[in-house]
Amino acid sequence: MRKLFLTSLFCLCFANVWAQSNVNLSTSDGWAIAATFYQGESGRCVILLHDLEKSRSEFATLTERLRNENFCYLSIDLRGHGYSTNKGRYDSFEKTGQKNEFNKMTEDVYSAIKYLIAKGFAEKDIYILGVGLGANVAGKSLTKYSDIAGVAMITPSLKQRDVVTLSGIKDYKGPVFIGVSSEDRKQFMEASFIRNAAFLHSGQGKVTFQTAYNLKGTAMLNKYMLPALTQWFKTPALPEVNSDIVKISVNSEEKVEEEDYGTSFYGD
Repeated sequence: MRKLFLTSLFCLCFANVWAQSNVNLSTSDGWAIAATFYQGESGRCVILLHDLEKSRSEFATLTERLRNENFCYLSIDLRGHGYSTNKGRYDSFEKTGQKNEFNKMTEDVYSAIKYLIAKGFAEKDIYILGVGLGANVAGKSLTKYSDIAGVAMITPSLKQRDVVTLSGIKDYKGPVFIGVSSEDRKQFMEASFIRNAAFLHSGQGKVTFQTAYNLKGTAMLNKYMLPALTQWFKTPALPEVNSDIVKISVNSEEKVEEEDYGTSFYGD
């Protein structure tokens, strides 16, 4: 009986992990992108983009949380990283130039979006989350896909390897989540600049800004920030502001009277 219990417990703990599948994506410029896909049941899916010199394996804590929340995810190895090295490694890439391979990582994101659309997901149900360089790539990807459900950027910068985050943020009007350390003054100021730009284009109630004192990258996705992030995936924007103007009509012959009590938010 004890052996049967332990076997059952093992199966329950790892059933969700087994439900993952490794897939291969093809970009328009010939890269074979390795990815991990989990279907989920929420009808929403998150594309995960890792940092420079990392791989999709750095999202183990986040993907576990997404599985528990029944969220779909597609975690990819950006070109030159992990198992996506059919045309070379990242350390052989040019570090500058608008056409270097780091800037072309947006093609990796586009191939991920196309894969999810082929799976039946609508663009409005797809989120992109990036960390470090992946955050910059996520921001730039919005130049082509500006109707996605939301973009989350963890420790973004204005420019890394010449990947300019604001090139996509200035065209995006959807929800934005930004996570950054307040200890690194330069990075905090750059993230704040991105937040301000996002606010100008997305509008009130669509920008969420979270800080962690001395954590960076995926280390920020700990027990403190992870709940806020997963809640953001469910409700990425505050409800619309509605005017509390009450119109009362006594009968068709009398004048309509109006009283304006200001404005209020609906919901918490």
